[in-house]
Amino acid sequence: MSQQHHEGHTHQEHQHGGMHADHATLMRDRFWLALILSIPLLIYSTAIQNWLRYTPPAFTGSSAIPAVFGTIIFFTGGLLFLQMAVPEIKERQPGMMTLISLAITAAYTYSLGIAIFAPEEEGFFWELATLIDVMLLGHWMEMRSVGQAQGALGELAKLLPDEAERILPSGETESVATNELQIGDKVLVRPGGSIPTDGEVIDGKSKVNEAMITGESKPVLKEIGSVVIGGTVNQTGALRIVVTKTGDETALAGIMRLVQEAQESKSRAQTIAQRAAFWLTIVAIIAGVLTFNGWVIFGGSVALAVQRLVTVLVIACPHALGLAVPLVTSISTTLSARNGLLVRDRLALESAKDLDVIIFDKTGTLTKGQQGVVTIATIDKIDETAALRIAAGIERDSEHLIAQAIRAKAEEQGVKPATATAFNSLSGRGVQATIDGQRYYVGGPRLLEENDWQIPAALQAATSHAEDAGQTVVYLVNDNEVIALFALADVIREESYEAVRELQQFGVKVAMLTGDSEAVAKAVAEELNIDTYFAEVLPEDKAEKVKQLQQDGSRVAMVGDGINDAPALAQADIGIAIGAGTDVAIESAGIILVRSDPRDIVKIIRLSKATYRKMQENLVWATAYNVLAIPLAMGVLAPIGFTLPPAIGAAFMSASTVIVALNAQLLRKVQLTHS
Repeated sequence: MSQQHHEGHTHQEHQHGGMHADHATLMRDRFWLALILSIPLLIYSTAIQNWLRYTPPAFTGSSAIPAVFGTIIFFTGGLLFLQMAVPEIKERQPGMMTLISLAITAAYTYSLGIAIFAPEEEGFFWELATLIDVMLLGHWMEMRSVGQAQGALGELAKLLPDEAERILPSGETESVATNELQIGDKVLVRPGGSIPTDGEVIDGKSKVNEAMITGESKPVLKEIGSVVIGGTVNQTGALRIVVTKTGDETALAGIMRLVQEAQESKSRAQTIAQRAAFWLTIVAIIAGVLTFNGWVIFGGSVALAVQRLVTVLVIACPHALGLAVPLVTSISTTLSARNGLLVRDRLALESAKDLDVIIFDKTGTLTKGQQGVVTIATIDKIDETAALRIAAGIERDSEHLIAQAIRAKAEEQGVKPATATAFNSLSGRGVQATIDGQRYYVGGPRLLEENDWQIPAALQAATSHAEDAGQTVVYLVNDNEVIALFALADVIREESYEAVRELQQFGVKVAMLTGDSEAVAKAVAEELNIDTYFAEVLPEDKAEKVKQLQQDGSRVAMVGDGINDAPALAQADIGIAIGAGTDVAIESAGIILVRSDPRDIVKIIRLSKATYRKMQENLVWATAYNVLAIPLAMGVLAPIGFTLPPAIGAAFMSASTVIVALNAQLLRKVQLTHS
């Protein structure tokens, strides 16, 4: 990858996930150094020699090995924690690093004093060394875990190819760095290649895998005029595209910005965890002081008092508490981006689990926003397939919306349109044409009135039902009589039925807003089993309807297309823009859905519930651990001969952190897909 391109697309990654990767590498290197230096220190430690009953080779200065190597370990490994404690103290927010720093400084200062003024006694150098080893290992594992969780930005940055094949005016192609592409350039994308930037297809036909950007599992057909997204993978055929967006303007760059903002924005649970970690630090310092004084007064030993103090400060580190929420947040943001749910506001995702009402804007959300044939009725002399074949044949060359809907219905059902001749448009009334030597007409009620054609008894029930539902009705007529009826309406998405049903199973009330007539609104609401609907609502009045549903204290989400729904999206507790593609500029929405699939609302609630559950589990574990661990570290079981050495305390603290990290990773296994 060219240097400029690499810097442009991974800048955010280095700022965010990359920072943790750097820390992980630093912790890893210092851990191995400290571990190697600990070996001679442990070999020449008097306490270890007594326990294991051995005598190492003696030489001039060998007795100083624990002090010398302990000092090196303190300044190469321990100093890192002291440096990280400085910002905590400056901000008056003592936390994890403050406690670790106090613990290792107390142990080192005491041990150094013993080594200088009472060399016949032994300090805590071996405990200090093993403590720093365990702390460095624990931090290395934590940073690796956080870095992996925040690797979503890195994964996204890697989607763009290093180079693109730019098409020259001569038709030849040249290989250029992706970041050198300009708007208006033409690019060739071969089968299996990644699309280098956002553009529009000008030649070719192929299926493109957009899963990594939109969460859409099935490849999407692209042909002339189709929009393609940089970072998606071309599959079957060659495509020639014209570049429409570059650099920070592309969909991928926008998604990366959102992912970063969402990962950096604090959630309510995170604020609670940070407050808890602050108070835990205060409690640990107080407990440490009480422990030290208690062991000096009642235990009569400064050495034991320092050992207990160090253990309390280490074991009480709010490490797990500090990691409990950020790691879950990071993973849930990654999951949402992979599923086509772009989170602008962390609080929106967090509070989705508490929603009482979800309002859908009808057109383009629950429905496709385009006319389609919803009913075909015929007299006994002809069946539906034959009627559709004739009507599609007559409408074959018409560009009218009704004609398009009839042709689309024929294509959907695999019906081949009949061959029509002598086509004639009857202005404002319909069309006529000849098929198999017979003249046919397709038109609405005006065509029937003008020719005094009566609706046969077999079609009257279907006509009444369509009129009651506010549907458009056109008839197929031969020279003698009306033989079929086609009712057209804004077609309900297949996915809407499942979405409404699943939301109701969650105990969420579903409502619908539309500017359409009462009859149309009622028909769609009844079809989808929606109890509450608002008809004939002007765009500027939609926010008022949201307020109306909020009056009883209900938490309301508004789902719309983000265009004329902006005030309603802003008024709602959560604004969700659906089918916005990769347009991340919808400021009024807290969450943006890439696809026009209402079932993705169910995904949001599932993810919100799962995320909250993991946060709770981690917070409960981290808190319970400290409630049990601090008294043990203070020595409450000393009367029965049980005390915790500092290194074992550090191991317990690190184990607690690892448990929280592993539990957060389980969030990746949550099934968000439709059942």
